[in-house]
Amino acid sequence: MKILVCIKQVPDMESRFKANGEGVWYEETDLAFRMNEYDEYAVEQAVKLKEQLGDAPEVTVLSIGPDRVVEAIKKALAMGCDRALHVRDPAVHLKDPWQIASIISGYARDKGFDLVFTGMQSQDRGSAQVGVTVAEQLEYACVTTLVGFAYADGAITARRELEGGVKGVVRMKTPALLTCQLGLNVPRYPTLPNIMKAKKKEIVTVPVADLLKEEPLAATTGFYPPAKKGGGIVLEGDVADMADRLVGILKDKTAVLR
Repeated sequence: MKILVCIKQVPDMESRFKANGEGVWYEETDLAFRMNEYDEYAVEQAVKLKEQLGDAPEVTVLSIGPDRVVEAIKKALAMGCDRALHVRDPAVHLKDPWQIASIISGYARDKGFDLVFTGMQSQDRGSAQVGVTVAEQLEYACVTTLVGFAYADGAITARRELEGGVKGVVRMKTPALLTCQLGLNVPRYPTLPNIMKAKKKEIVTVPVADLLKEEPLAATTGFYPPAKKGGGIVLEGDVADMADRLVGILKDKTAVLR
């Protein structure tokens, strides 16, 4: 069995974001980066399946981006992936989901992958389009929002989360693509021995021009923070006094009590 896991490096969500000079993405200076959270579930599930099948599957991790994404790739290798492909693209933030999916499918099309795992969406762009588009381009069966996974005798039983907390169960044959989310598993922490082993694993780097043959279907025209609103008022003191002050504020500044 051959498994492909697609990961993305994103800024730490605790960072302070501001638009860049072109106004189409965020300014990356002084940001800390990490593997996309949803992609960690994808890596973990691929490695768990590898362990279930006695280490027979080969797990390849793929990431698109500038040189810094190698750190996320190394983490995936330390978690248990076997080899990696770095599609080097310093301007990955300008690619739309159609192009990103085309890069992935362009690489995977003739490799005979039985399973492709991706995150449900990326934390920075949040389009949730790449995984399903890759499946369509490869003509693979696809299950999204995966929260449960079982594999036996060449068949997948997938549990997915629907609206309102409802769960659905899907059974399918390989080849297939699955997008993963919170609740599927608990990603492991790479141990020091595995981190050392990861340094010896192969990371192949190819320029994005070798794989990207598609023009964008959409372009970002503006990127900006939400408008700032007025600050709130914190009331302190006796409860009865605060209640009177609150009623006065509602009368003076709102139409609630008019």
